[in-house]
Amino acid sequence: MARPLQVLIAGAGVAALEATLALRALAEDRVDIELLAPDSEFVYRPMSVAEPFGHGEARRFPVARLAELAGGRLTAGTLKRVDLDARWAETGDGRRLEYDVLLLTLGARTREGVAGALTFRGPDDRVAMTELVASAASERFQSITFALPTLTAWPLPLYELALMTKVELEDRGATNVRVCLVTPESEPLAIFGRDASGSIKSLLETRGVEVRTQATPVVFRDGALVVVPGRAIRTSRVVTLPVPDGRRIPGVPANGHGFVRTDPHGRVEGRDDVYAAGDMTAFPLKQGGIATQQADAAAESIAELAGAPVTPRPFRPVLRGLLLTGLSPRFMAAGLLDDSSEIDTEPLWWPPAKIVGRHLAPFLAEHLGLSAEPPPEVLAASSIPVSIELDQLENRHVAAR
Repeated sequence: MARPLQVLIAGAGVAALEATLALRALAEDRVDIELLAPDSEFVYRPMSVAEPFGHGEARRFPVARLAELAGGRLTAGTLKRVDLDARWAETGDGRRLEYDVLLLTLGARTREGVAGALTFRGPDDRVAMTELVASAASERFQSITFALPTLTAWPLPLYELALMTKVELEDRGATNVRVCLVTPESEPLAIFGRDASGSIKSLLETRGVEVRTQATPVVFRDGALVVVPGRAIRTSRVVTLPVPDGRRIPGVPANGHGFVRTDPHGRVEGRDDVYAAGDMTAFPLKQGGIATQQADAAAESIAELAGAPVTPRPFRPVLRGLLLTGLSPRFMAAGLLDDSSEIDTEPLWWPPAKIVGRHLAPFLAEHLGLSAEPPPEVLAASSIPVSIELDQLENRHVAAR
């Protein structure tokens, strides 16, 4: 090409950084990458579940510096609307940014999970969760129920909160406080497959966490959690997760719920110049590792447009999850297209990160030191020395197996 392909990435989160890294690796100087986002910080959110228990923290980093290190540049602003035919994006303050290719990675909005419950969204709810556990430890009430609002919510954090709460209460001597988990799933963490789900079911039983499956929580009021189907569950407190909502952008086609439909290469409505990845897409599972895989598929297709010698591969989801339990963690992996299932207390990927991305996990480990200081329970369970340099691991257990 006479000039680099102008790639505008709307967003600066997990999918945006993964796509930037992949594009720079695949297309090199054939692309010019601009990220549009209002954020000044990149927050490593998955570790926020550990904060109320002192096992880790949701670390924050300057997003402009990360974008630069990844091979792009950050433009501060919000995406207001898009003109697909004219190929420009309008920002909240009226600027028009032209592009050759647009990649949408804006994530999803969220709403309250269960009315009347504590909705744990992340770092902002650390204090509320800490106070709830402290009150239970003082035996000011007798039961906590962790309720998964719908199957559209990413369930792993709820299981982590339930397991770590139970361990914390046991450690503080509050053995009489009941911890329950209510979920519309057919089996605990069924999305990870039969082997992993069976192991997690046994773990919950061993830890003393009561589980009620195939029940959708609706509202918590007057000391009762209303569920469908079945009778209400008496409980002192309820903790839940947020429900994702679509993020509608004028000019961008979306389904009835506001999510963007994409083909296996991330293209929107079959266009060759507009892509989407991550939680804003119509793919039902909203999870960081899945977002990076969608970003990789889109990046390969965009790199081919830029003239790079690459054959784009379609998005084939593999689910990986690191479950923090308060004691030994569980590494889980499942092929969503072949029903494979795997679970172990040893790392199934490296670095043993919560967000598993082919490019992003090694990048964060190298520049942010996230693999050098894993949570204590991860370090205790890992048989791989954390001091090993990343380049020594390239042919060993990498982020994308």
